[in-house]
Amino acid sequence: MAKRRKKAKKKAKKAKKRRRRR
Repeated sequence: MAKRRKKAKKKAKKAKKRRRRR
């Protein structure tokens, strides 16, 4: 499960970067 959480965290980080002000 730890592995899964790590992956999710990485995904969230990427999504955060993509969510920029247009």
